[in-house]
Order: sequence, then structure tokens, then C-alpha cells
Amino acid sequence: MGKKAIQYAVVDAFAAEPFKGNPAAVCLLEDEGAAADERWMQSVAAEFNLSETAFLVRDSSRPAAAAPRFHLRWFTPVTEVDLCGHATLASAHFLFTTVLADHGMVEFMTRSGILTAKKVTAPGTTGVPGDEQGKLFIELDFPMDNFVGCNTADDMPLIPETLNSASLVSVHKSKADGDLIVELSSAKEVADIVPSIDEINFLDSRGLIVTGPAPAGSGYDFFTRFFCPKFGIDEVISFLDPKLYIEISKLV
Repeated sequence: MGKKAIQYAVVDAFAAEPFKGNPAAVCLLEDEGAAADERWMQSVAAEFNLSETAFLVRDSSRPAAAAPRFHLRWFTPVTEVDLCGHATLASAHFLFTTVLADHGMVEFMTRSGILTAKKVTAPGTTGVPGDEQGKLFIELDFPMDNFVGCNTADDMPLIPETLNSASLVSVHKSKADGDLIVELSSAKEVADIVPSIDEINFLDSRGLIVTGPAPAGSGYDFFTRFFCPKFGIDEVISFLDPKLYIEISKLV
């Protein structure tokens, strides 16, 4: 790809203030040809070195009366992925606050199908959609994922160093991407996990999600950590605002 300036931003998803939440880079490309240069996009994602970098290209064939539609692709520092929630949210926020300020909805063409994002009223209010004291609230429509229980010894993850005798409640596996979800008995056990990245890297799954119920009065529903070393992400780091995250966790 030639040396041509592009619009980009780093957006903190799931946050009410800067330097919290889950950051993603968003790049708005001017033409569809640019989106075909996968090597360049992968290099840009590696340069940002965030868990996800999103690339957007507007669909110029879209009728003027229809909702705006953009091609959307996501890259970790080492590979392209089929779906990413927080980078899609970051992309919608970027568009709604720049080129789509007068629109209430946007569609994304992705490897996982058509995804939609729309401005909504703040939770618990009946004010103007998308704006509550200057804050933008966005609702995403994503495909549903199914999970199966791991009930046999062959299905259980072999990660004794990572779990370090933590109390297992259940283990499930995503049908869509193969992620393992390990439920522990408490948020403290989740927080105390010291992951063995080598151990997790040898799992027969894309990544490992460890979760547990949040303590009473914390403002959260659950604590979760995600490890995905195969995709260049030892751990996805998030610093979430409790008032925003509780709404998300109730919808999952």
C-alpha cells in the first residue's frame, strides 16, 4: 500500500473515561482496494500492538436512503480473526463521533456476517438516544454462540499450573471458535490466577476464558480474564467501569 494518510484512533471500549476499558485501534481506509492489502493491515496491527486493530472501508454501492454500511476486518498483532466485540464497539463509536454524526445506525460487513450497531438511550433513562450527559451508548447485534459442556476427562483442559488447585464449577467450550470457558467459585480465584502461557498455548483451543461470580457490593456481576497466546495476546487487559460493565454482563 502506498504512503497515504488515513484516519485512525485508539478507542477505549467499555469505559466512561480515558485510559480505562478495553482499547482497540480503528483505521478508516478511503477505498476498497486498500482493504485487500492484508500484509499492510497486519503490519499496522503489529505496530499498534493492541489486542485488536479494526479496519473500515465504506461500501460505496449502498443506496443513499439505506443505513450506512462498512466493510470491517479485525487483526491481532499476529493474525486476522473472524469476530471481535470490543473492536466493533470501538469502530461504531469512532464512526458515530466522526463521519456518521447524523446517523443512528451503521452496518458492518464481516467474516461473521452482517453486524449492526445503533445509538440507544442510556440504561435506566428515557432521554435522547445515544446521549446522556455527553456519553454515547451503543447497542451491538451479534451472532449467538453456543457452548457445550466438557464432562469427560478427555475434554477437560490440562492446565494444572494455571489453575493451581482452584475450585472448578464448570468447563464449557465454544462451538464457534473453540475457546474454553472455565468457571471458578469466586472472583478472588479468578484474580489470583497466575497463568502459565506455555501451558495455555498447548491447549486444543483458541484461547482460555476464566470467570467467576463477583463479590457482593462490587458493582459487577462477574470477573473474567481471557488468555489467547496463539493469537499474540497473552492476556486481554481491561479496566471496566462498573456501571457500564454490569449492563454488559447482564446481556451476555
